[in-house]
Amino acid sequence: MQSTLSALSQRVTEAIAEAFQLKPEDVNPRLTRSQDDKFGDYQCNAAMGLAKQLGQKPRDIAQKIVDQLKTDDLCEAPEIAGPGFINLKLTTEYLAGQLTQTPPNPDDAAASEQTGPVRNQTGPVRDRIGIPTVEHAETIVVDMSSPNLAKEMHVGHLRSTVIGDSIARILEFAGHNVHRVNHVGDWGTQFGMLLEFVRQTQPDALEQKGNLVINDLEKFYVQAKKRFDDDPEFADRSRKNVVQLQSHDPNTIAIWEMFCHESLRHCHAIYEILGVENLVDRGESFYGPMLGDVVEEFKTKGHATESDGALCVFLDGFTSRDGDPLPMMIQKSDGGYNYDTTDLAAIRHRIHEMHADRIIYVVGIPQKQHFQMLFAAAEKVGWSSDNNMLTHIGFGSVLGEDGRPFKTREGGSVKLKDLLDEAEARARRVVEQNVEKGGDRSHFDESTINHIARTVAIGAVKYFDLSHNLASDYKFNFDNMLAMEGNTAPYMLYAYARIRSIARKADTANTEENAATSTNAPIVLEHDSELRLARMILRFPEIIDTLLVDLRPNLLTDYLFDLSKAFNMFYDRKQGVRVIDAKPMNIRASRLRLCDITARVLKTGLNLLGINTIERM
Repeated sequence: MQSTLSALSQRVTEAIAEAFQLKPEDVNPRLTRSQDDKFGDYQCNAAMGLAKQLGQKPRDIAQKIVDQLKTDDLCEAPEIAGPGFINLKLTTEYLAGQLTQTPPNPDDAAASEQTGPVRNQTGPVRDRIGIPTVEHAETIVVDMSSPNLAKEMHVGHLRSTVIGDSIARILEFAGHNVHRVNHVGDWGTQFGMLLEFVRQTQPDALEQKGNLVINDLEKFYVQAKKRFDDDPEFADRSRKNVVQLQSHDPNTIAIWEMFCHESLRHCHAIYEILGVENLVDRGESFYGPMLGDVVEEFKTKGHATESDGALCVFLDGFTSRDGDPLPMMIQKSDGGYNYDTTDLAAIRHRIHEMHADRIIYVVGIPQKQHFQMLFAAAEKVGWSSDNNMLTHIGFGSVLGEDGRPFKTREGGSVKLKDLLDEAEARARRVVEQNVEKGGDRSHFDESTINHIARTVAIGAVKYFDLSHNLASDYKFNFDNMLAMEGNTAPYMLYAYARIRSIARKADTANTEENAATSTNAPIVLEHDSELRLARMILRFPEIIDTLLVDLRPNLLTDYLFDLSKAFNMFYDRKQGVRVIDAKPMNIRASRLRLCDITARVLKTGLNLLGINTIERM
């Protein structure tokens, strides 16, 4: 399945270059999707941009472009409208031909080998629907999630985790080599307090490595902090632990490693629920041995300046509110290091050791200036170049229904585990209500109900987050995210399950008709609803191309919603066509194949959002 926009853009570029003796690389085809169907499928606005450059009238330029344009195999005759717009409408033959060429689903072969009833489908989707991978694969690091190990993951970690995972999936789908890196906070003065509390509350854990168990990290932290504040002797020993930790005392390091391992166990329990895989934990401590080299490199290259005893990097364009140069401190006056130094070491390691072509940081908008300065410093010292793109994907906050920061009734941070559990409980009630209504759901066993509830719940939380513009805050609302109507995961999952139900019903038809339902059946497009669905399906490669540039998952959720609406119109008895009982058999086969390709696009698109599908719902 090729990108029609890319194919047409190339044709338009060639036509402009030929018409005005320009180099193709100097041509901007200015081709976009039409906002109104009455103007066709695509619109070229290049004539207006060339008018001033060439000193000619836009319509005359448009006519010269059309005279050189070779698109008979894709479009009807181009039309010039208004001051010089060129409207292009895809032919029915092209639409049908592109869909007919869609290769079989490799997942179908594996499914055909299974016996027994149809089960809910999970795991990665291998189906590319004929979309090719990129010509030049890059090594890309996606920095995501990044919790502090001393505390439970809270709702604030949700966006970084699910957005980062979706971006990683999209880049992997394109063929890039992606490293998901979890930059965890596992170092700092607070660990002296926590390690001392481990010594006092779980002395047995010190005797045998691996026996440390902390059921509630948040409670553990609060209790340790209270002891630190109330007990001067405890506080003194905590500060000594920090010195021993920084000096790599073997006994202190052993306790620290146990604590980090136990904290990460809590994190990965959340990642498992969210379906986030291949996430490599790399703590701040990992970069500790590299910090001195980072500072030395800035000094050697003449980019480090002493200021009040500290070493700082001054970057062009960054000033304080008073207009004074704003420094980035890389070494404190006491010789210690800070987060800036660690983050610079991470960039240096990812570029020089991991050979990253791109590094993408999925971190909240409040850290925007930090990353701007970080990237400027990396460029100043010579690490970053055009071949090493540094990108900050900033995102807004999760708010409560009152429009304020999402908090518990007590005013604390909402634990991510509690939020996911509540979503699953609510989704289960919805599933159970549907099962009580009977029909295709009446035979669901307990295991299936549990699986559907979790899939719907986690999908709903993810989809609700990803469907919002990244830069915007959004209000967390269970009722909205679990709604069966609108741009929600339950609606999308039901749309997919409904199409799969159509396939199962078709399989129960008589043998003679089944012979005409091959997945290789030619596509025939006659009805307006068929043409509308075909056009929507063929937009998928263009959405993928856009996502690879913009890295905005909400573009994908919007597309999937539009696709599902186009399918509903296609399958509607009044507005659409008959499918299972359509005549003659070649039309039935074509429409069943349209259903199948739609389901494949939905499944692939949802998988790129990190959402599993279910066969029955």
